[in-house]
Formats: sequence, C-alpha cells, structure tokens
Amino acid sequence: MSDTITITGLIATTPRHVVTSEGLPITSFRLASSQRRFDKTAEKWVDASTNWYTITSFRQLAINAVPSLSKGDRIVVTGRVRVRDWQTDDRTGTTVEIEAETIGHDLFWGTAQFTRTAGSVDSASLPIDVDEVTETVEPEPVAL
Repeated sequence: MSDTITITGLIATTPRHVVTSEGLPITSFRLASSQRRFDKTAEKWVDASTNWYTITSFRQLAINAVPSLSKGDRIVVTGRVRVRDWQTDDRTGTTVEIEAETIGHDLFWGTAQFTRTAGSVDSASLPIDVDEVTETVEPEPVAL
C-alpha cells in the first residue's frame, strides 16, 4: 500500500538531473512547504512551521522537469510518500520523500506557459477531441 499526498511549496534547491547507467532519467530537489495561519490577536497572516520534502521524479516527468523547474519556483506536487529513518556515526533523523506522479507550477503565485513535448500523451487517447474545443472563456476580474 502506498500513501498519496499533494503538497504545495517552494523549490529550495536547484533541481538535480541524472541518468543512471541503465538509462533511467531522475530529477530530484528539496521542497519547503510552510504552513500559514491567521493570527487573530495580531490580525495578520503569519508563517508557522516549515516541512521539508525530497521530491524525486522519474522517466518522462524527470525529463520535462529539467527545463521547467528552477530553485525558487512555487509548485504543486502529487506523489507517493516514503518516510525513511537514517543514521550516521553522530546523527540520526527522518527524511520524508515523495516520488512525484505529477508536478506543476502553483498558478496562485504567477502564470505559466505550457508546451507539449513529443513524448507526451497522444491527443487521440484523450476522452475529448481537443481539436474540436473552440470555446474561449475570459477570466472574471478580481478585486484585490
């Protein structure tokens, strides 16, 4: 059984891309996810604790992550959780790893431009005919 989780956060390290001797592409990075809460006494939003995750992606997701992700980007990740205890001669700790199934930019913080790659899903396998979708929806203005 595997646990699936969705996390939003900030890419805290430069994504590292390697290809194994067997040809498996892997991209990994650290993600900082800070909780925010409203402090009623101070009447403002404050940062609570920060959780740290190691995000690892494989195959086509790893290849697409390389040109798409940078340190400092705010992203959304969904994947399988693995909690590992570790020990060295003088220290012990716990690492929370997420094997990413999907990664995307968090559009609450900005905009993104999507480019379909040659290795992505063929549109013929989608449940709708994307070539027949013609409706354009203009976003509603939001007062800030």
